[in-house]
Amino acid sequence: TGMTTAALAAGNTVVVKPASQASVIASKFINILHEVGLPPGVVNFVSGSGERLGLPLVEHADVNLVAFTGSARVGTNVIGSGAVVRPGQSFIKKMIVEMGGKNAIIVDDDADLDGAVQAIVDSAFAFAGQKCSSCSRLIVLGGVYDALCSRLRDAVNSIPIGPAEEPMTMTGPVIDETAVARIQQYIELARNEGKVFVQAQLPRNCDQGFFVPPTVVTDISPRSNVSQEEIFGPVLAVHAAPDFDAALRIANETRYALTGGLFSRSPSHIEQARREFEVGNLYINRRITGSQVDAQPFGGFKLSGTGVKAGSQDYLLHFMD
Repeated sequence: TGMTTAALAAGNTVVVKPASQASVIASKFINILHEVGLPPGVVNFVSGSGERLGLPLVEHADVNLVAFTGSARVGTNVIGSGAVVRPGQSFIKKMIVEMGGKNAIIVDDDADLDGAVQAIVDSAFAFAGQKCSSCSRLIVLGGVYDALCSRLRDAVNSIPIGPAEEPMTMTGPVIDETAVARIQQYIELARNEGKVFVQAQLPRNCDQGFFVPPTVVTDISPRSNVSQEEIFGPVLAVHAAPDFDAALRIANETRYALTGGLFSRSPSHIEQARREFEVGNLYINRRITGSQVDAQPFGGFKLSGTGVKAGSQDYLLHFMD
């Protein structure tokens, strides 16, 4: 929605190709744009498999700009394909590429643990972890590690899990059966690389659908696959750090740089995190998801994207010549 309306506001015609799993809701969005009076041909809807349709759209000589959200693997392929100047093309394609994250929250040894645990659970398990900004790594200073893990266990066991249409639900299903299989593979890998510290119980009304229980993993290396690869599901890896410098080193030890968070009462540690935490959006003493439009422009660097920040007037400039 944001990419499409930004392109329209900047005066472009647009081809919308959603992820195949989102074709129905995307078509309803396109219908709304037509209902409010956009002229024919200004916004155009194409549904289908990204494997079949993605590259032909990216490579077409009439496409001036590509705005993509998805995995780093596909995103880097999009950038490479779009960089080629093809017959009939008299411009260099612009690329707005938003990719994944392996986002961390650091909990300092003077932090408000109750507030931290609530924000961690919200950040890691709301939307079943299916946000690029979701927390997937938790780095805890050794002095509060046991106390925080104890509170985290209780919080995970009390997460409201259920169908997405029920208002009380916090963790709903993941997108499809393929996602379930992929996430379960990472959970089994975590059992081998470390241990499953707590895994929520799925209620009876989750026996149909693509549900994965919120899962917390401990005793795992920061360099393990579970700690380095984007899972895009409700799996949280917890790491202990002997001091604050070590916590920042662990946090920065990934190829991604999207969001991060810090819970601390220390002005010096907050300032150090502002200087050294390698993320596009850093949140202090609050959850790391749900950036506020026009107040917290959102985007990342490294393999999280090309550095474009959505959610402000500056975003529109990327869609203009």
